[in-house]
Amino acid sequence: MPKMNLTHFEASLLFALCASIVMGLVTKKTDRERLLYGLYLFGCFLASLIGLGWLMKLGHG
Repeated sequence: MPKMNLTHFEASLLFALCASIVMGLVTKKTDRERLLYGLYLFGCFLASLIGLGWLMKLGHG
């Protein structure tokens, strides 16, 4: 099996994508609601990732 060398950011994006898909599928009833909710969650994950990354950068100096 080939090794995957992901950066922390890439791994976080992969987690955000997978979590958004799963939560979108299990929480909503119609396909349209699932898609919109999954996209919304992915956007929230992405915004959190970028925001927390900047906070860590500013805190580290």
